[in-house]
Amino acid sequence: MCSFVNPENTAHRPDQTYGKVINQIKGDNVCPFCPENLEKYHKNPIFKDGNYWILTESMYPYEGAKYHLLIIHKKHIESFGEISQEAWEEIRYLTESFLREKNIPGGTLIMRFGDTTHTGATVSHLHAQLVSPDGKNKDRKPIITRVG
Repeated sequence: MCSFVNPENTAHRPDQTYGKVINQIKGDNVCPFCPENLEKYHKNPIFKDGNYWILTESMYPYEGAKYHLLIIHKKHIESFGEISQEAWEEIRYLTESFLREKNIPGGTLIMRFGDTTHTGATVSHLHAQLVSPDGKNKDRKPIITRVG
């Protein structure tokens, strides 16, 4: 049985809602980021829909993030080597246009690829996360994510 998700990478979250969803997806044995399954497991609207990528708001944003977007490759791939030159150009264009539209002055782009025991990701499908804090909140805490 192929595993598209890794429930072990949800154990660090105090709220187990996300873990329950990942366990359901594991039982369904599907990739939640593949276009034919995305709508079933992801209820947030798509901000941008390109030829290779979609940009959508994370359903489980990191604590302290003002923006937490998922940038999901439309084809089920898991490694950098599978990204075409055209797809690299599109992710840049879509990300830059979103940053301009929302007037986001800075943030972090994390791309998760490969074996989830090394990435900390719960989904093996190649995706990136654009994360930006509320820079005006002087009491904000750092945004922390899992790697490995």
